[in-house]
Amino acid sequence: MRSGDFLKTYNHWLEREDLSNEFMRLLGSVPHAGPDLADCLAAARRIDIDDENSWHREWGMMAHQASTVAENAIGRGCPETAMGAWLRAIAYYQAAAFPFEDDDPRHQAMVARMRSCARAALHCREPQGEVVTIAWRADYPLQGYFLPARAEAGRAPAVICISEPGQRKEACLPKLAHLALERGLSLLVVDLLGPGTGARFAEIVGSRELESSVGSAMDYLTAREDVDEDRIAVLADEWGSSFVARGIAFDQRYAAAVCDAGLWDMHERAFLACCAASGRAVVDSGRDASQVARHIMCPVLIALREQGWLQPDHVTKLVAQMKQDHPDITLKLFAGEQGSADNPAPANAFVFDWIAARLSKPRRLWS
Repeated sequence: MRSGDFLKTYNHWLEREDLSNEFMRLLGSVPHAGPDLADCLAAARRIDIDDENSWHREWGMMAHQASTVAENAIGRGCPETAMGAWLRAIAYYQAAAFPFEDDDPRHQAMVARMRSCARAALHCREPQGEVVTIAWRADYPLQGYFLPARAEAGRAPAVICISEPGQRKEACLPKLAHLALERGLSLLVVDLLGPGTGARFAEIVGSRELESSVGSAMDYLTAREDVDEDRIAVLADEWGSSFVARGIAFDQRYAAAVCDAGLWDMHERAFLACCAASGRAVVDSGRDASQVARHIMCPVLIALREQGWLQPDHVTKLVAQMKQDHPDITLKLFAGEQGSADNPAPANAFVFDWIAARLSKPRRLWS
C-alpha cells in the first residue's frame, strides 16, 4: 500500500494536512518496498492524529528499533547494514520531532538523537564522512556533513546540498548519500541551523545575510585538497529554491546548479504587476523579469513536480522568458509516480545524473 492509498483508506488523516504531508515525506526517506515500508504503515495505523504524543511515541519507537538494528550490525562487523539502519533512524527521529516547536524539550531530544545517528552513519561509511564547521557569521558558524568520494577518485567533483531555511541537513543523508557515492561525487550537506539544536535560528532567520551562507559553503569546499574546485555544483534540497538562486548569482565558481533560478521571484513580480494593472497584465515580458537568472553564471536545472506550487504551463512560460537571458537552463517537470512526494528516488537519481554529466566537462566561464 502506497501512502496515497493509505490516506484514502484512513481518510481521517486528511483532517491533519501537516501530519499527512510529514508522513509522505517520511515514506520518501525509507526503502519503498519491504519491511521498512510495511512497518511505517503499521505505525501510522496505530497513531491517534488528535494526540501529538501518539505521533511522537510511535516514530520515536521506530527510531529506537532502527538504532538497535544498527548497533547489533556494528557488533557483527556489518558496517553497511548499520549505516542503512542509522539513516532510517534519522528519518524516524525527524518525524518524531515534527509536531513540536524548536524550544520544546521533546523536539530537542529528538534532534540530538538524530544528529548522533548521523555521526554514527558517517563513521560506518567507506570512506568515512566528517562533521565539519563552516565559517559564516562571526557569532554563528554553520555545521555540515562532508562525505568524500572514494579515495581512488583523487581530487573529486563535489556537490553542495543546501537545506532551505529552517530545514535540517540530516534529512538529506538518507536521500542523497548513496547517489553521490555511486557517481564518484563528494557531497557536502549544510543547513542554517548551526551546531546546536537550532533554537538560535530565530535570531537570524530574517537576516539579509542568509544567501551569503551558500558562498561560505563554497569557500569551505574550495579550500579542501580532496575537492576539484573547478567541478563543484550546488543543489537546493527539494530542488526548487530562490534562496539558493540568489546566493549563487554573480559567482563564477559553480559548475552547475539545481535550484529555481529565481522562478519564484519572477512569479511574484508577475503577480504584483497583474495586481497593479487590475488584471490586465499577465506576465511581465521585459528583460527585468528574469534578473536573478541573468546573473547565474553556470548551467541550471529547474526540477519541479507537476503537482507542485506552480501550474506547469505557467512554469513553462516563465522559463522561456528566463532563456532569453540565460540559454543554458533545463526545465524538468516530474509527473505521476516519478514525481510523487512519497517516492522521490527516481527524480533524485535524474537530478544527480544531470549533475554528474555537467561535472564531467570542463567548467565554462561566463561573462
